[in-house]
Amino acid sequence: MYLYLPYSDDEDTLLKELSADLVKLTGRLEKVMELDITPERTLARAKPADIIASLKEKSYYLQMPPNAVLIKDDSMLHNPDDSF
Repeated sequence: MYLYLPYSDDEDTLLKELSADLVKLTGRLEKVMELDITPERTLARAKPADIIASLKEKSYYLQMPPNAVLIKDDSMLHNPDDSF
């Protein structure tokens, strides 16, 4: 899962402003990278226009893993030997 947030010089305040429901869903967050998202940028699983619109509307964009990955993760709960 990736949580896209708008750039801020004050990341601590930005994280504190996230809704309680979103924090509950995502759990502990770890900064992975900074990206300049433009309409021309190519991303593997998200459309830049969708990210930009969501950042303007909701101040975040949540990208969930593909269903195949979620299904595989669920199978590991029942069979720890079933791994990637």
